[in-house]
Amino acid sequence: MLETATHDTEKTLSIAHNVARVQERIHQAALRVGRDPASVRLVAASKTVDAARVRAAIAAGVTILGENYLQEARDKMGQLGRQGVEWHLIGTLQRNKVRYMFDLFDMMHSLDSLALAEEINRRAERLGRRMAVLLEVNVGGELSKSGFDPETLLAEAPKLAALTHVQVRGLMTVPPPTVHPEGARPFYRQVRELRDRLVQQEIAGMEWQELSMGMTADFEVAIEEGATLVRVGTAIFGARPPVRGVEHA
Repeated sequence: MLETATHDTEKTLSIAHNVARVQERIHQAALRVGRDPASVRLVAASKTVDAARVRAAIAAGVTILGENYLQEARDKMGQLGRQGVEWHLIGTLQRNKVRYMFDLFDMMHSLDSLALAEEINRRAERLGRRMAVLLEVNVGGELSKSGFDPETLLAEAPKLAALTHVQVRGLMTVPPPTVHPEGARPFYRQVRELRDRLVQQEIAGMEWQELSMGMTADFEVAIEEGATLVRVGTAIFGARPPVRGVEHA
């Protein structure tokens, strides 16, 4: 019993240390490029992480949790509640599961097509809700990943704006794998520049303040290129075994 309690305490302290370290790295990365560190928020990517470790992260100051799967998120919310914490969907979502999203998530980072946006809009209208979303951009043109092609997004933005129950707040991306964090910089820069082009279109009802970019391996580069939300999992919770679905953290 004592051994278990000691292990749990060590685990909690380790996560608290990791959260503090990540926050300090966020702070320093923002300062390097003259940004206000408060303009960057940490999303703790908690896919496959048990509720006890997530609770430790919350106790250490984490206020946004990013989950990939609906059922896993529902189970954790049942144990942890929603008080003082935002829950964000950072994984892909099938259209036939849209109806389950509204009671779970405060924001969706991974809206990857006009068809999905239209389904979210239909469901949200029935509920009298408005869903906050980020548009996922397939910046590397990878066939294995979902997301808007940049030029397609520019063309379809007015159609997205017409969906009155979908609140677009910005963009999200997962760049192609790179050997070194600097390899991701051109992709993050391209997404920021795409955001700037969308702002110039001056489409009513569209907000572009958020850029969800950067994971454990490269979040500092992403911040230097304008990220406002960084999705960090491994640097907080440690390495996790590979699981089904697209890795977003």
